Amino acid sequence: MRVVALLRGINVGPNKRIAMPALREIVESLGHADVETYLQSGNVVFTPRGRGDHAAELSAAIAEATGLDVAVVVRTGKQLVAVVERNPYPVDDPTRVVVAFLAEKVGLAALGVSDPSAFAPDEVTLVGRELYVSVPNGQARSKLMETLAKRRQPTTLTVRNWRTVQALAEMASERHHKGRG
Repeated sequence: MRVVALLRGINVGPNKRIAMPALREIVESLGHADVETYLQSGNVVFTPRGRGDHAAELSAAIAEATGLDVAVVVRTGKQLVAVVERNPYPVDDPTRVVVAFLAEKVGLAALGVSDPSAFAPDEVTLVGRELYVSVPNGQARSKLMETLAKRRQPTTLTVRNWRTVQALAEMASERHHKGRG
């Protein structure tokens, strides 16, 4: 089983910088295998050693190694493939559809989105622990994305654009992993 760890807020500004080789070393130091990173934004795919709370374990290891407090959200490869399959929006531009991965299942109102129509033209659909968002004018101009980013949320959430979601699902799929051997 492959696992994807999504680190919140890594390498998006001048603070919370972690080089991907260092991140791979941290994950490997926990005994996990086949560690791969994607881009420079805190996406790491691996085959876990044993069961447990990989998100908390990785967050603690990052804090110990770097001194940074980094929230981590984890999905299995199978869960990430399901995220791709459940996308309710057409994808003409993969930067205009994003997924906010939630650490825990909560309702739209708890996320500050009790009236999704107030954020038009953006659209939002909550499916389990994933919040799918269509941002036709881009994330930078989205009042919905601004609300999600600035509001104190009841659970950790971290956002990835559709291109990244698809790439991570492919990296985490067993088919991809077996093909590397």
